[in-house]
Amino acid sequence: MKAPAMKVEQWPIDKLIAYARNARTMTPAAVDKVAASIQEFGWRQPIVVDAHRVIIAGHTRLAAARQLGLKKVPVLTAAHLTPAQVKAYRLMDNRSHEETSWDASLLADCLAELQTGGADLDLTGFNSDEITAFLMDGTAAAPAPEEFKEYDESIATEHECLNCGYRWSGNGSQAE
Repeated sequence: MKAPAMKVEQWPIDKLIAYARNARTMTPAAVDKVAASIQEFGWRQPIVVDAHRVIIAGHTRLAAARQLGLKKVPVLTAAHLTPAQVKAYRLMDNRSHEETSWDASLLADCLAELQTGGADLDLTGFNSDEITAFLMDGTAAAPAPEEFKEYDESIATEHECLNCGYRWSGNGSQAE
């Protein structure tokens, strides 16, 4: 059966019904991240409901909207789906992202570009430890700050490993 054209509508938040048997759990941190995303970028994905107003996909978006005190949310009704399709899609929507992974090099490059551009990296959904790890472990080379255009081996350095805390120092010259 061909799906009808998508029509997103604004619904009062209380019109939606959370699926009582939702197998996917959500953490407060996930709700916070989605709320921050909605505040920064606006709504980019509607909540999907069945013909009876029960949520198929978007429980975390609904929780974020409630956290933000929103009165209306964008909703897409998938009334053409059978009850079995609704259940299957609900599971697939939550499971499909687990089949993917990150290209660490490309992610590091993207994070470095955002960082250089002054973007708020918290809005990427990664926490600061994850961002640091990707930037350290990836192949992205952050551009040198303006004040370090030249390299001078006589400059003393202090270092600390962000992963293990090991500290070392050196000035680049060899002991005599």
